[in-house]
This record gives sequence, structure tokens and C-alpha cells, in this order.
Amino acid sequence: MKKILHILPIQFILPLFIIGGILAGLGAYTVYMSRAYSYLSDKPEACINCHIMTPYYATWQHSVHAQWATCNDCHVPHDNVLEKYAFKAKDGLYHAAVFTLRKEPIAIRPREESYRVIMDNCIRCHTDLNTAMVKTGLQCYKDVQEGNAKACWDCHRDVVHGTMSSIVSAPNALVPLPKSPVPEWLKKQMKKNN
Repeated sequence: MKKILHILPIQFILPLFIIGGILAGLGAYTVYMSRAYSYLSDKPEACINCHIMTPYYATWQHSVHAQWATCNDCHVPHDNVLEKYAFKAKDGLYHAAVFTLRKEPIAIRPREESYRVIMDNCIRCHTDLNTAMVKTGLQCYKDVQEGNAKACWDCHRDVVHGTMSSIVSAPNALVPLPKSPVPEWLKKQMKKNN
């Protein structure tokens, strides 16, 4: 660090630290306000940090899967921890870009890569049913893409989110609101001032 500071003219050092501090502060503020840390958990409430996910949360909450599976149980790979968090990061950055640019469709559908993950997780959770009873678990999403098999949701259309899953399908959905990002000490100070 000292070598870098010796290379720079002295009049650039203070502005460099000020700009660096502003960027670090804005970055920390963005992480805090967006609740980015909540996405490290498996809690379904993290998904409703974005209001557009409310109907999907509501339909999941009223499905039989709610008592057995979270959003990540279906929508994230479970092969290993690195793949899980890499997929979450990639998907999360994509979602953040779409929502920030206000380019989200009324009905959100999984991307092609997500379909494979979802079907793999259906088979993983229902292994006994798929292999011992009905012998369908021998298929994978690649077989579906090649036209040699059906995806799980081709027959089970109403699982988990129903046939109508969009922002208009659950207009009055009661879901937990995200916790306010305003710290308690600041709320108290604001009440004092009013």
C-alpha cells in the first residue's frame, strides 16, 4: 500500500481515500438495504424481499410442500455447497438486474438452467416413489429436452405454485413483510424529533 501511495502525486491521495470511502459506504448501504445477507439462508422469507415474489410465496405457503420443503429445496442444486451458493449468486444477480431495471414479466418462469435443477430436486426428494413404485425416476431433464421423457410438472401442473402463478394470481396474499431496515435507535430518535 505504501508503494502505491508513493507513486501517486500527493494531491490525489486524499481524494482517492474519500472516493474509496464513499464507494465502500454505498456498497455497505446497498447490501444492508437489499438484505443481501438474508439470501445466504434457506428461509423462504428471503425470497419475498422482492415484492414480485409474494404470489409465489403465498402459493407455496398454501401447498403441501410448505411443511416439507423451502424454496431452496426445489430451486437450488444440492450436489455440493459450492455449486449451491454459486447457483444462488448467479440467479440472484440475474433477478436483481431484472428487478432493478423493472424488466420483470407478470408471470415469472424459471430459466432453462433452473428447470434442470427443479427436476433433479423432484427426483431427489421423491426417490422412493420414483424408483420403487412407479419407476419414473430413471429420467432426467436432458431426456425431457431430447423429447424422450416428460418433466415432472407435465403431469403435476398444480404442484407447488399452481397453474396460475403470477403477480395477479394472489392479489391479496398475506405474507410476512420484510423487517424494516431502519435500526431501532434511529426509529426512537425519529419519534423524539416528531
